[in-house]
Amino acid sequence: MKHYNILFLCTGNSARSILAEALATTLSSGKFIGYSAGSHPVGRVNPFAFDLAIEMGYPKDKLRSKNWDEYSLPNSPKMDFIITVCDNAANETCPIWLGNPSTAHWGFPDPASIEGTDAIKREAFQKTLLGLKKNIEALVQLPIDQLDAASLKKAIQDIHAK
Repeated sequence: MKHYNILFLCTGNSARSILAEALATTLSSGKFIGYSAGSHPVGRVNPFAFDLAIEMGYPKDKLRSKNWDEYSLPNSPKMDFIITVCDNAANETCPIWLGNPSTAHWGFPDPASIEGTDAIKREAFQKTLLGLKKNIEALVQLPIDQLDAASLKKAIQDIHAK
């Protein structure tokens, strides 16, 4: 089976994009390899996102906050899809991506910005995780090989609109 590389972008690369990376890799039975990065990475993975990714079975050594420039280098993996998961990253000037990947924006509120008890914070992360999971499950079901570039881009964008 062909696999697809998918890069999830956010500003800080500590929560939403990390969760999406882990979900895409663990939910797709090898169809997708998830990656994540940020325009201004904070340099650490949020502990709540870290714990959720580990619970999914995502390898601990793959969980790191990184700059999106890492994926614009000639020797970096070629991305088939790039999805922004925060509104700030969607409005920033992105690097030039090699290979002309399909792009979409799936905006989610930042669970890392929630104030309160750990239980309240966990609930915010769980809500974000469930929203990302719904989108990624829909993405996995798309007949990617049967769609032309314009139809594929629309289908990926429409996933979040539902």
